[in-house]
Amino acid sequence: MEAVSNLNNLYKKDFYAWIKEQARLLKTNEFNQLDIANLVEEVESMGSSEVRELESRFEILLMHLLKWKYQPNSRSVSWELTIKEQRKRIAVRIKKMPSLKTLLNETMLEAYDIAIYEAAKETKLSLKAFPDLCEWDLKQVLDDQFYPS
Repeated sequence: MEAVSNLNNLYKKDFYAWIKEQARLLKTNEFNQLDIANLVEEVESMGSSEVRELESRFEILLMHLLKWKYQPNSRSVSWELTIKEQRKRIAVRIKKMPSLKTLLNETMLEAYDIAIYEAAKETKLSLKAFPDLCEWDLKQVLDDQFYPS
């Protein structure tokens, strides 16, 4: 019990050292010495960070699609490449973690709420210039050939 308490203290004081110790305990099959409570929390956190990463990619992608549509005179190769890059990064993430696919539509719609703020900031257009709800479906947003006109 004291060993677990010491690991809990290590978790709070030196996260990297705690990780190294957890890995050592796993490799040496010393499961009864593991800091289970914090280990569970960290594993759950890893899953959450993957969803946050996906949401961030959608925010950037949707912001650039909005800019593309609502500022056609400012379109640039940079915007086009950012759109392509974000689509590719989303595709790679889904390929590596197929279970995230079930969250795509929900994550995209949640990201849209942030994307309109970012698009308004960058375009200097009013928030009212953008629809409250995303006007494109998931298939369009992820389609490499889709650029709103």
